Amino acid sequence: MSFITTATRIWLTRTLKPFTFNNEYDNTLLYNDASSLGLYIHIPFCRSLCSFCPYCKVIYEKDICNEYIDALIQEIRLLGSKNKLKKEVTSCYFGGGSPALAVDRLEEIMSAVQDYFIITEGIGIELHPQDVNTEVLTKLKNAGFTKVSIGIQSFQKRFLNLLGRTETTCDELFKALADVKFETVSMDFIFALPGQRLADIKADIDIAFANGANHIAIYPFIDFSFTNSAIMPMSKKEKRALLDEITLYCRQKGYARNSIWTFAKEHNANYSSMTRDNFLGFGCSATTLLKDQFKINTFSVDEYIKRIGSNTLATSLTIRFIKRQRMIYYLFWMVYSTKIHSKDFQEFFGVPLKGQYGLELWLAKLLGFITEENGIYEMTLKGAFFYHYYENFYTLAYIDKMWGILGNEAFPEKISF
Repeated sequence: MSFITTATRIWLTRTLKPFTFNNEYDNTLLYNDASSLGLYIHIPFCRSLCSFCPYCKVIYEKDICNEYIDALIQEIRLLGSKNKLKKEVTSCYFGGGSPALAVDRLEEIMSAVQDYFIITEGIGIELHPQDVNTEVLTKLKNAGFTKVSIGIQSFQKRFLNLLGRTETTCDELFKALADVKFETVSMDFIFALPGQRLADIKADIDIAFANGANHIAIYPFIDFSFTNSAIMPMSKKEKRALLDEITLYCRQKGYARNSIWTFAKEHNANYSSMTRDNFLGFGCSATTLLKDQFKINTFSVDEYIKRIGSNTLATSLTIRFIKRQRMIYYLFWMVYSTKIHSKDFQEFFGVPLKGQYGLELWLAKLLGFITEENGIYEMTLKGAFFYHYYENFYTLAYIDKMWGILGNEAFPEKISF
């Protein structure tokens, strides 16, 4: 696994230089000139911890949560106050955890955000199904949220049992979505679970779109080493067949594919915090990507609160990119949308895409992974699967290692890949 990712990194960056994250930080981040800038805010508190979920999370305690929100607002002000003008940003997404556990303070957080940023494309939040009721959704709407993403995972009891989740109370959830309207209502599902077949996924998709969703995300189950999940992953052959069948079913129903894992019933329905040129992350474990660097905050809630309390950003690790490394990072996440625009690449890096990766693009077309029209490269079904397949290698070789270390050590000295 590490051989594949290492060989790919050396080939695409044209250097033996590894991706090295060091224990260093900038207390001022220069984002005023950042194009297509997005915001992400992490609230790590959950009622219970799901074994399949790899994200930074802790059990909810009201006092600690309030202390954390105080620090979060302070971090936003610490960073934003260093810039004289408000910055226009595409979007702001809240993830977790279960951010709605702090629903009564979300408006306060958004007030701090809007002191420094102008949001042009909406505000989104991830929700646990238990939090989807008319009262919570009304509070979210009043706080300015325009998009919600609900972590259903499955409507079927046997798969929820497998994931360690309680059964969703659908009647209340569907009624709340009918009572309080949002621009995007996305529902998340997991595929490639043991025994899961297309009929199971089709049933979930049909229930979602019939009951308030206009967007769905269908993510593959990934067996992270540090989550201690007992679920056996599906084989590569089964997973590919299922992913292709899901895609063809959604196309047949007229749903637009707007990323590797997502499909929309309506043209303007979208939910993605990933496909941005640059982004700023606030909260523990949140990441920031700018033109020349990537940084990740500490995963420790206690250490995060302490660092911010001393008026210092809670950065755990930082990588300073060489240009080719930044190009690979850009392409890897932009292709998540299933398309790469050569014009956008040239505007961002000042060099033509074909001039940098002409051989790789030719080979990808030859193998049937992509098509090209007017400088836009689009994935085929085959290409989407192999992106998913490589992304799984990347996740286990890079993210699994990094998150595993950061989950046990607040400020590690160095991590290299």
